[in-house]
Amino acid sequence: MAGYQSGLLPRAASELQSGSAETGMYCPLEPFPVATQPFHGPKRLADIVLALAGLILLSPLFAVTALVVTWTSPGSVFFRSRRLGLNGSEFFAWKIRSMYIDADERLARLLKQDAALRDEYERYHKLKDDPRITSIGRFLRVLSIDELPQLLNVLKGEMSIVGPRPKLLFEAKVYGSALAEVLAVRPGLTGLWQTSGRNNLDMEQRVLLDLEYVRNRTFLGDIVLIVKTTLQLIRPSRHGAC
Repeated sequence: MAGYQSGLLPRAASELQSGSAETGMYCPLEPFPVATQPFHGPKRLADIVLALAGLILLSPLFAVTALVVTWTSPGSVFFRSRRLGLNGSEFFAWKIRSMYIDADERLARLLKQDAALRDEYERYHKLKDDPRITSIGRFLRVLSIDELPQLLNVLKGEMSIVGPRPKLLFEAKVYGSALAEVLAVRPGLTGLWQTSGRNNLDMEQRVLLDLEYVRNRTFLGDIVLIVKTTLQLIRPSRHGAC
């Protein structure tokens, strides 16, 4: 976690553990003052430059991927996922489709039939060996290619290159009163928990790392995370980000 003060994690952990056991929500004991963004201008400029460069340089990859996705499974190439953005505003995050078109129905059947899978999904909000994912989708997720269309979200100002991953709407209750602090910055294409274990982290660990980033973010720290993300793409882990 280069560039971040890991000493804040114990405090954050104690805050989150003070949440309601009845609701399962993470609730800090007291509001944490949201840091200002002294590097907002340079960060936004870097976002625009990197997003434009990425879209131009990766356009051949997008074209090939679109053809392969269309050829290997029925359905559209792109998928829109409603997410929570800056200050709680909602937007659609773009992804290359990596699941079958009936993925929601498949998930509902799986969780109804298998208690172990239900426990896994409740803890990680993902399944390690997810049968909803297509064969080409697994490859796209390993290399995080499915996330690249979010460069368009970065260009539009809905996301940043670095920040907490954009939250699904149902995740709001998991973050509880920590949510406002996490949403005080733009969500990112990559972030601290993507370079610290990715899908091997449970939801509580993700909340802690999101708070760690928000409370200690610096322009230099963002550069470190971009470099670490690039190295992970060269030596990818098995599972992609959400």
